[in-house]
Amino acid sequence: MENIEDKIIFLTEILNQHNYNYYVLNNPAISDFEFDKLLEELSTLEKKYPEFVQNDSPTLRVGNDLSNDFKTTAHEYPMLSLGNTYSKNEVTDFHNRILRETEVEPEYVCELKFDGASVSVKYKNNLFSQAVTRGDGTQGDDITENVKTIKSIPLSIKGENIPDNFEIRGEIIMPHKIFNLLNVEKQAKGEQLFANPRNATSGSIKLLNPKDVAKRGLDCYFYYMMGNKKIANNHFDTIKILSKWGFKTSEHSRLCKSLDEVFEFINYWDLERKNLPYDTDGVVIKVNSFELQDLLGFTAKNPRWAIAYKFKAEQVITKLLSIDYQVGRTGAITPVANLEPVFLSGSTVRRATLHNADQISLLDIRIGDDVYLEKGGEIIPKIVGIAKHNDNSKPTEFIINCPACGSKLEKNEGEARWFCPNSDCPPQIVGKIQHFISRKAMNIDSLGDETAELFFNNGLIKNIADLYLINKEQIVLLERMADKSAENIINSINNSKSVSFEKVLFALGIRFIGETVAKKLAYHFKNIDNLIIATKEELIEAEEIGDKIAESIICYFKDQENIELINKLKKQGLQFEIVEEEKKSDKLIGKSIIISGTFNNFSREELKKIVENNGGKNVSSISKNTDLFVMGENTGPAKLQKAISLNIKMINEQEFLEMIN
Repeated sequence: MENIEDKIIFLTEILNQHNYNYYVLNNPAISDFEFDKLLEELSTLEKKYPEFVQNDSPTLRVGNDLSNDFKTTAHEYPMLSLGNTYSKNEVTDFHNRILRETEVEPEYVCELKFDGASVSVKYKNNLFSQAVTRGDGTQGDDITENVKTIKSIPLSIKGENIPDNFEIRGEIIMPHKIFNLLNVEKQAKGEQLFANPRNATSGSIKLLNPKDVAKRGLDCYFYYMMGNKKIANNHFDTIKILSKWGFKTSEHSRLCKSLDEVFEFINYWDLERKNLPYDTDGVVIKVNSFELQDLLGFTAKNPRWAIAYKFKAEQVITKLLSIDYQVGRTGAITPVANLEPVFLSGSTVRRATLHNADQISLLDIRIGDDVYLEKGGEIIPKIVGIAKHNDNSKPTEFIINCPACGSKLEKNEGEARWFCPNSDCPPQIVGKIQHFISRKAMNIDSLGDETAELFFNNGLIKNIADLYLINKEQIVLLERMADKSAENIINSINNSKSVSFEKVLFALGIRFIGETVAKKLAYHFKNIDNLIIATKEELIEAEEIGDKIAESIICYFKDQENIELINKLKKQGLQFEIVEEEKKSDKLIGKSIIISGTFNNFSREELKKIVENNGGKNVSSISKNTDLFVMGENTGPAKLQKAISLNIKMINEQEFLEMIN
């Protein structure tokens, strides 16, 4: 038995090495035939002796036939987005701000910005542990089993000084060669083609069967390591160490000593990227020094030490064939151009947004014209100018009646868009339902947009409150609705009753109330009843609430139908008040506190929670308004020096814990 176990361990290790040689180093040491024979031998042994299967066995990469129900998992470290710019002047402004704040001439690491799907992968005791999508930045979908099938991602790592636990961020991509083959297969089957490699990647990592994911030929490049233990003093050296451990990192990354070198990198890859075997849409510029990164800190959404320079969008000329008018959930009318099909930035484009009547008038867009087309951020197609007015083309007259219900359109003073004032207009109702069930709102994940529209069209629901009245028996009668699907939908609807007040408030779809504003309102007014009766003056007292938002809220609650809708949702048990964690004390009330470094008894996030529970406010960067600096090990000397110069009180972990008892 010991010989069998040793044989399985040996085959696992040697096959993983060959996988690394092939998929990461692009330097195979054996033929595909020899590899397949070794893999077959390992698979046969594992089936006979399953008790000896290793956690990093390459046989796990082929996937299994089990269905994946993706679970939502919170990120230990938020997956923040990068601030984007299309201007070299803004890159210069970014550099000058760093100079002012650090008083140091920084080194930068320039990296290609891969165009795929972001992923965060955890390793424990040198073994692959979990993979999670970006999601909303604070939580994402657990796609562990699917990511295991990506052969360039190591299931086990070897090297020196590897932390017991760490997290690494990367971008899953689909190479052009695989994308083209996939679309050829789809075309042969008469299926809808993927628009571009990014869409193909996003769809592939969410397939329910990992075995299908394994066939998609996905790849992954890693670009950042998270964790309490740093393995180097800077980002560039960290990436080199990660590469030695077995992670695939970009060979094109460059350490730049000056802003001129950054611009050289940008200029080179703006042209050369077209020769790469995968899509990129820009360059990521990161401050190299971790000490300076710590000093610069973060905003709520972005690291302040990194920026993404996006390449200028490619332009093409095509013909405008016709204009459709779509009705949104707020009643806003959006004109959409129907175009002569044209290939642009990786996909064939047939439609593009025209934004509003003012934009059509400004550009003098006419049916039959040749127009300039580009993709905003290389994602959303839009018409940006007229190449030529063709014979007999006439100025476009914007519609005066709603295309869905026929109501006369209205336009508010100071706004560019026309609106349908009829709240019973079918597209508005469907749009409100789709917004309500969306992930950032009620997160009714088993009920998609198409199914919501199906429910409405078949008379099962007339508004969002009706969702909580439908039953399984009604659903299974609909086309394409099996018993299991109906059960999942009902369970998702019931689970949404526990969604917090701020998300419910966002889900209502009040005009101008986004996620952040909904949260501010929820915590300021505590419950929906206080918000309903609030005056304009009281609303404006809340953080980030101006005249326009206040007027929109008052208008919404003046409508008796909206009040009745809320009362129905209350009866169904939805959350319409803030349930606050009981504070342990007010010992830190009014104090702005920075937590920096690594600690013995708690993680940084745990210490930040303690600050909140005792009435304090966490801040990410040092200023004259900072009251307290809680220092851990490996706190950057620049940050310490700034705290000393501003005469900020500094204490260690033990002193902090004694302070709040």
